[in-house]
Amino acid sequence: MPISRKLAAVAAFFVIGAAVAGCGSSISGNSVATVAGNPITLQAFNHWMYVAAKEQAAEYAQEGASEPPIVSSNPKNFTSCEKEIRAGIPTLRTATSATLKTDCKELFTSASTEVMNFLIQSYWISASAYKAGIKSATVKAEFQKLVKKQFPTKAKLNAYLASSLKSQGETYADMVFTYTAQGLLEKLMKRQEKPVTAKAIAAYYAANKSKFGTAETRNLHLIRTKTQAKAQAAFNALKSGSSWDAVAKQYAADASSKANGGALSKITSGEEESAANKAIFAASVNTLVGPVKGIFGYYVLEVTKITPATQESLAKATPTIKSTLTSTESSAAQTTVLKNVSKAWKKSTTCRKAYATTNCSNYVKPKTTTSTTATPSTTTATTSATVKSATTASTTTTKNK
Repeated sequence: MPISRKLAAVAAFFVIGAAVAGCGSSISGNSVATVAGNPITLQAFNHWMYVAAKEQAAEYAQEGASEPPIVSSNPKNFTSCEKEIRAGIPTLRTATSATLKTDCKELFTSASTEVMNFLIQSYWISASAYKAGIKSATVKAEFQKLVKKQFPTKAKLNAYLASSLKSQGETYADMVFTYTAQGLLEKLMKRQEKPVTAKAIAAYYAANKSKFGTAETRNLHLIRTKTQAKAQAAFNALKSGSSWDAVAKQYAADASSKANGGALSKITSGEEESAANKAIFAASVNTLVGPVKGIFGYYVLEVTKITPATQESLAKATPTIKSTLTSTESSAAQTTVLKNVSKAWKKSTTCRKAYATTNCSNYVKPKTTTSTTATPSTTTATTSATVKSATTASTTTTKNK
């Protein structure tokens, strides 16, 4: 899972020391999980749920919606979530308590999965980076340089922070961790990435030549008739000087050809059936051809213009190919890093049952049950959809920004 700016915001509460802690697995009362003895606190979890909901609401506002941030962070009691919905979404104020709590539970399940996975993986990445000799202090120093470049004065930085805190709930400490976590991931990825060689670029070019050029196209008139006799009559009429418009109206089997004189523009090989295609791309310009027997009838045609194929040179295509291969290599490296950190740390990751995900060593897949309840009423279904659209903050958290 890529580390997103939104997810990383909460991790400032998840303290990762300069050294990896012991492998104790006990979970204290104010924690939702431990990773190699390091707690993921309830405070961290709740902070993230707030930040995620806040930022999602801001994104909805940019799209013209006005739903407020709804936080559902308590898996045992959704009273607070219910109150937020009633207070913030007028259309749901009269919904039943059972309906809203069901929606809040669904919201918690989806959002908490994303939150927990991020918090767990952020530790895995940081711990693995430390073991690999990658210093977080180096990444933080890079962040400080970036801040000074973008915000040359303290006043400008403070103005940005005030805006970010108001719209997204993020603090400066959150921003530091965000950049640091992403930077550590990228440095681990760099150790997995293979350089893009000239040989690899040439091989890609050879295998994908069609992507770096344009195919030959032809403009023409084409009439399809149902019988050979009609095709011959159309051919003779055209040969005698009749217009394509007049001949098409009299002999064409399809309405579109009757309407436009059988005119076709920028046809590439393979667009027409095989017999017609072969005749079209074998014909010379301004030469009447036919009758040609095909699967669907008989054809008479005349090519009016040929636009030759083009082919971009390897040298010109190299920057594009290099960018493509670099992106592919980066994606593969990220997959490898996340697989490696999971292998290294999942066994020492223990979570409370209500917060457990597939990244927890003690995760148990929920049993699926077949509901015997009748189809939800229109009111219930609409309520659920409205709450989700207004509150689900987790569906976009795995995108890099």
